Amino acid sequence: MENTEKKQATAAEIAQIISSIYAKNLFNGKVALVTGASRGIGRAISIALGTLGAKVIVNYAGNAAAAESVVSEIKECNGIATCAKFDVADFNLVLESIKVLEKEHGGIDILINNAGISKDNLFVKFKEDDWDATLNTNLKGSFNCARAVAMGMMRKRSGKIINISSVVGLTGNAGQTAYAASKAGVIGLTKALALELAGRNIQINALAPGYFTTDMTSTLGSDVIKKIEEKIPSEKVGDPIEVAKAVIFLASQASSYITGQTLAVDGGMTMH
Repeated sequence: MENTEKKQATAAEIAQIISSIYAKNLFNGKVALVTGASRGIGRAISIALGTLGAKVIVNYAGNAAAAESVVSEIKECNGIATCAKFDVADFNLVLESIKVLEKEHGGIDILINNAGISKDNLFVKFKEDDWDATLNTNLKGSFNCARAVAMGMMRKRSGKIINISSVVGLTGNAGQTAYAASKAGVIGLTKALALELAGRNIQINALAPGYFTTDMTSTLGSDVIKKIEEKIPSEKVGDPIEVAKAVIFLASQASSYITGQTLAVDGGMTMH
């Protein structure tokens, strides 16, 4: 979760770090769709993929300016990128949008289901609309996008789907029943889908990020951050680039025999 005293890495910093770890041509010829890519973790993932040669499709639902900014950052790092506006919670819209994208770009090789929202409140005060909105974006949205790319990947007998869950989906969290339920559901979706598609050489895995410097958690003050950091063995909140590093591994052929797994990227919070 975000420490307001810390800034996220710039595009140049992300590119430098990623290219020092991975080969710059790692994803040449690959097309990657990143949902919810206009900020935070999605932004870092998009820049990292673009840095390593992937043609990145930056999905967004509302903030066109932020998405265009990410596209510009990728291009500044000598990458190729474009924007795609659609709400991942809308099943038919997702199918139609991805069909167009596949026709334009020759298919989707890598899908990162990152789009997510959080509507927090005590359970006894939780509103049905907030529950539905959270599940529709976080869980149904992951299903919708995976459903839309699955046939194309099956025909090519190749593909990578990486679902962004959360440590909250592993441990639960007071005041976040909908968010925890949706992220736990993402883990179940990952396992079931991995079983179905493993025979088609498609790997589906999940990442469970811990506390990071993102806009979603920007309302937390320094006192709260300090208490959080005391619970993290690494003694600090993470920068989204740490998630991007793990995404690159799972999106690459280095993970060709890994599927149906959930990797916590959390500084050691969930070592139990």
